[in-house]
Amino acid sequence: MGIDYGEKTIGIAVSDAFGWTAQGIETIKRKEEDNLKESIERIKALVQEYNVEKIVLGLPKNMNNSLGFRAEKTLKFKEKLEKVLSIPIVLWDERLSTKAAENILLEADLSRKKRKEVIDKMAAVYILQGYLDSLS
Repeated sequence: MGIDYGEKTIGIAVSDAFGWTAQGIETIKRKEEDNLKESIERIKALVQEYNVEKIVLGLPKNMNNSLGFRAEKTLKFKEKLEKVLSIPIVLWDERLSTKAAENILLEADLSRKKRKEVIDKMAAVYILQGYLDSLS
């Protein structure tokens, strides 16, 4: 499972049974007050539904390879996930993944509204596909 952890949404992707291709499955809309509890419960349900063996979590590094504010929030999110899931969580450098996903959606000529709805899911696909490609 690939996860793009954003400020307001969490993009989710899963691979096929062979681990060759990534498909976007859901964008979880976060509520400010939920303190991630609802979001993590949804991820837990998806892990069970898709028999996920590993999570690839995008880590938004700065272009100079340092960790900024968003990366720190992502690391805290990883810690919270690890408390409820008993599967490995791998961090994956996601620099420019959202930009790459946006470019794909622009090429597909999607409206701004539609792009906004699916951008994080597409970024999760990009993260997971990068990880899968690195394995072969």
